[in-house]
Order: sequence, then C-alpha cells, then structure tokens
Amino acid sequence: MHNILERLFRLQEKGTSVKTELLAGVTTFIALAYIMFINPNILADAGIPKEAASAATIWIAALSSMAMGICANYPVAMAPSMGLNAFFAYYVVGVLHLSWQTALGAVFFSGLLFLLLTMGGIRQAIINSVPPSLRDAISIGIGLFIAFIGLKGMGLIVADSETYIALGRVMVPETLLPLFGFFVTIALMVHRVRGAILLGIIATTLLSMMTGYSPLPHDFRDIMSMQLPSMEETFLQLDIVEAWHYGIVSIIFTFTVVELFNNMGTLIGLTSKAGLIQKAGLIQKDGQIENIDKALTVDAVGTILSAVFGTSAASSYLESAAGIAAGGKTGLTAVTVGVLFLVALFFAPLISLVPGMATAPALVIVGGIMMEDIVHIDFSDLTEGLPAFFTIIMMPLTSSIANGFAFGFISYVLIKSAAGKLREVDKIMWGVSLAFLVNLVLRS
Repeated sequence: MHNILERLFRLQEKGTSVKTELLAGVTTFIALAYIMFINPNILADAGIPKEAASAATIWIAALSSMAMGICANYPVAMAPSMGLNAFFAYYVVGVLHLSWQTALGAVFFSGLLFLLLTMGGIRQAIINSVPPSLRDAISIGIGLFIAFIGLKGMGLIVADSETYIALGRVMVPETLLPLFGFFVTIALMVHRVRGAILLGIIATTLLSMMTGYSPLPHDFRDIMSMQLPSMEETFLQLDIVEAWHYGIVSIIFTFTVVELFNNMGTLIGLTSKAGLIQKAGLIQKDGQIENIDKALTVDAVGTILSAVFGTSAASSYLESAAGIAAGGKTGLTAVTVGVLFLVALFFAPLISLVPGMATAPALVIVGGIMMEDIVHIDFSDLTEGLPAFFTIIMMPLTSSIANGFAFGFISYVLIKSAAGKLREVDKIMWGVSLAFLVNLVLRS
C-alpha cells in the first residue's frame, strides 16, 4: 500500500509521510465540515429537498476532493461554493423565479464553459483582463451578500416598508440563539481553535434542542443510518433544455466568472497566506503553480457533476490552508478529506436536524472574513475605487452577484474613459462590459 501511495502522490519527493498527510486531511475536514450543514439549508430555500441537497453536497465534496488529490496531487479540498450557492438560491431562483431544475441547468452549462475556457487556455486571458481592484471587489461583494443573508437568518435585520431594512427583535429566542452561536464561534476563532465554525454550529444546535426550538434525536436512527441518503429527488433533475431556451447568458456567464475567480483566487490566496503553497512545494521555478490546468479541469468537471447530482457549483476551498499548515503537501491530504466526507454520509440524519438559525452565524462570519481584501483597493484613485465600490455595494443591495459584476465592469470602462485612461482598459473588459450593458437594457 505504501508503495502505491508513494507512486501516486510522490510523498518522499515532497518531503512528507502518510501519517502527516492523513493528519492534515483530518485538519482540513474539520475546518470545512460546516459546508455539510450550511449548503443544504441554503439550497432548501430554493426549494430543493433538504435530504437530497445534503446527500448531493457530501457526495460532491467527497468525489471532487478525491479527484483534486489524485489528478492534480493538490492538498486542496473542494465542496459546493459559498457565494455561488447564495446566487443560485436567492437570485436565480428567488428573484428571477426560475425553477431550481432550470438553475441546475445553468450550473451545468457554466461548468462546460469553464471546462472549455480551461482547455482552450483562455482562462488566463480573462483573468488578466480584469483589474486587481475589481477582482478584490468581487470577493468582498460576495462576502457582504453572504453576510446579509446570514444577518437575515439570525433575525437581526428584517424588511421594513419605510426604511427598506430595519433592526429585528433582538430579545427573542429566535435571535438570541444564533447570537449565542455567533459569539461562541468568534471566541473559538480568536483562540485559533480548529473547526471553530463547525463547533459553533454544533453548540447552537445543541442549545436550540435543549430549549425546545429544534427537535431532539429520539433514537440512534436519528443520528446515524447504514442506509445512504437518497438523491433521487435531485439526481439528473437538471433542466438543460429550459436553461438553454430561457437565454440566461448573463447567469451562465456570472456562474462561470465567479467559478473562475473563486478557484484561481483560492489557489493564489493559498500562495499569499504565509507561503502555504510554497510550503506544499507547488510553485515551480518559473513562478507558475504546478498542475494548475489539471486543478482547474477538476474544478470544471466538479461543477458539471454538481448540476447532475443536484447542488450548486463546486469550488476549491481556502480552508485547505489549515491542512497545508498542518503539513499537508500532496493529494493524499485531499483524498483523506474526501474519504471523511463519505463517512459523513452515514450521519445524514443528524445533519438534517441542524436548524437554519445554527448556520446563519457562520454566513455572517464567512462574509466578514471575505472583507479582508478591501485593504488592497486604492480608493484614493477614483478610477479604481468607484468601480470597486459599485461592485461591492450592488451585490447585497440588489441581492445579485450578477448585478455587482455588471455595475462594476460598466462603471470601470466609463470612468476610465472619462479620465482619459482608455489604454488601461483591456479589450476583453470592453466586450464583457458591453454584454452586461445589453443585458441590463433588455431586463429594464
């Protein structure tokens, strides 16, 4: 077995061992396990049956993480993307009123497009065309959008006919319970406790059960089942024909662009976070990330399979940094994460007991963490700062990542043109901005 692992993952060459890789995999899984609870709750808001959504989430996380480890030899785990799940549930289904089956069809097409861009070598040209200020603004805007959803789920903000949004009732159990979870999670994170988000979800769920706001497990079958959860209600339920006929080019484009930047951003982010990818030995002499095309291909195929299984698009996760910091240097770390997700399938009954109020604080915290890139934006330069601002602010205020893209890209081209800095605008940016403008006009 050791020889097989050595040939497959080049453990000795990477300066690691089976034990180290397994421990790193466990570390990453603990940091990432919260997605099993959060994603099904978000998809349930789109009308997807929660049990099937839970099964699809775990299967995609397991299979795509193992594929990343085996094909690219990366210590990077994958799972349904935070941000894209919100875009899927709250804009494509919630605002546009498309069926979740049609939305899955759009995810499928975005995966195909992502795959073609990767195989054709076009992805780098697209990434290079977008200025750094807008790249940072995209992740910040998605973070605010996610946080907005979380605050609503906590009951801290409510709709108001006069002020649009108002403070909710704080001193009620439905708000106090998630606030408890929020502060518990923050306290754990401050003290650098591994799996802080997961532990916060568990603590809130337990308190909710003890206070009678969530059902208690009655027997062992409510905790663990030897029968795997069914995906019958979501598997192959995507509506490709309707997605194509609807003409949702902008939605497919948004899915694709966010996937592209999420995945590249994660890998680049791991490079900048204390040299973690350097530590894993993935940086080549020319500065390129080793096997980057293989990794992006896995991401694209993972997105296609996500649509087939019945969940939003998969993406690489920055939480993989926890495992890399623990010594993970090869794909064996990611494979370990995948195996642990498969084990979690047997605990699907327990996962289904986790209420939305327990996962809402995690959304706020994840959104807050995504704000860190704001320091990289030069707001003193109006030609960079204002387009970034429009990108950020329009996502939560219009409940649409796509609208944030549109206003950010269009304003960037217009403001740069007004300032006489046409040479700073890439040709691809002109084309993308024009496409967004046409889409806005047609929707008005």
